[in-house]
Amino acid sequence: MTLPEPPYYAVIFSSRRASGDDDGYAEMSEKMAALAASMPGYLGVDSARGSDGFGITVSYWDSEEAIANWKRNADHLAAQRLGREKWYEDYETRVARVERAYRMNRGA
Repeated sequence: MTLPEPPYYAVIFSSRRASGDDDGYAEMSEKMAALAASMPGYLGVDSARGSDGFGITVSYWDSEEAIANWKRNADHLAAQRLGREKWYEDYETRVARVERAYRMNRGA
């Protein structure tokens, strides 16, 4: 993923999945990724989840207004509610302004 030169914003969502079946989580995750990508101001996403259920997803946005619009999206609000009710043991969201970014690519 190639992001623009900073500054831009990062929404850092760290979570621990509740134990149990997938119960629609993977499908909703894919739906939310596609929806976020369609939102004005969306720049990209990085995501990882360990075998212990802990995961971090960082979405990148061009403005705080774009983040607020994503947070208020009706489908996103419904997914958040389901996350609280059945998919997450706990989670935390942080919003940060990226001032500098560095990259190393051995293959380039």
